[in-house]
Amino acid sequence: MTTASTHGARSHARSQASDASMRVPVLPDGVDGARLLWAESVPAESYATRVLGRGTRLRLADPDGGACAHLLLFRADASWERLNVADTMKVPWQAYLGVGHPLLSDQGRVLATVVADSSGHHDLLCGLPAAGQPTMLLAAIKHGMDIRDVAPSATLFKGVRVESSGALTFTGSAGPGAAVELLIHLPVIVAVVNTCHPLDPRPEVTALDIVAWRADEELTTPVNTDPEYLRALFNTETTWAAAQ
Repeated sequence: MTTASTHGARSHARSQASDASMRVPVLPDGVDGARLLWAESVPAESYATRVLGRGTRLRLADPDGGACAHLLLFRADASWERLNVADTMKVPWQAYLGVGHPLLSDQGRVLATVVADSSGHHDLLCGLPAAGQPTMLLAAIKHGMDIRDVAPSATLFKGVRVESSGALTFTGSAGPGAAVELLIHLPVIVAVVNTCHPLDPRPEVTALDIVAWRADEELTTPVNTDPEYLRALFNTETTWAAAQ
């Protein structure tokens, strides 16, 4: 079948559509379907992006054990403010993501907090591989940004540990079925690229599932009581109040 003409291109596209399949992730048990905001399965070497409001709960899952989610967050109303992985490690005195860990902006505000994690295999040190940067750029361009906005990312579902010598050890995946959930504190642009980790010796990536739903009531109670977290949360809440 030739695609040299509009008629041929249309016929080819429609023939491909008949063979295509799309799996839509389901909401976790106990979550009201009326609160659903986003449900998408991201294939290997692809990306997803969405604007999510304050009070959204975002769930990323690794159904087959081979997903590698490189995550960037930007404030939706001020995209110059975005996830800063250095501060995300430095301020809470912890280089390894887990429940209660804030994802901090470069202005000392909490963009999101990890509220559930059955993986424990994540990385804030290595970032997106060079081959994945053009894909992340596509996500940025959709929101009026450019290559200057493709900053170091947080990586979910593929872990790294730092040895006493300073060497980085790749710890891989926790296996099929792991999930991470984030509570969004300010309106954000979410950009996720599902591609290999730069240290992975066997870079075979599988699908990533994303589901998000409204959970405004969860913002009323701090996720942890560490003084650094509470200060960042104060910065966040005062900014939000001033914007209303």
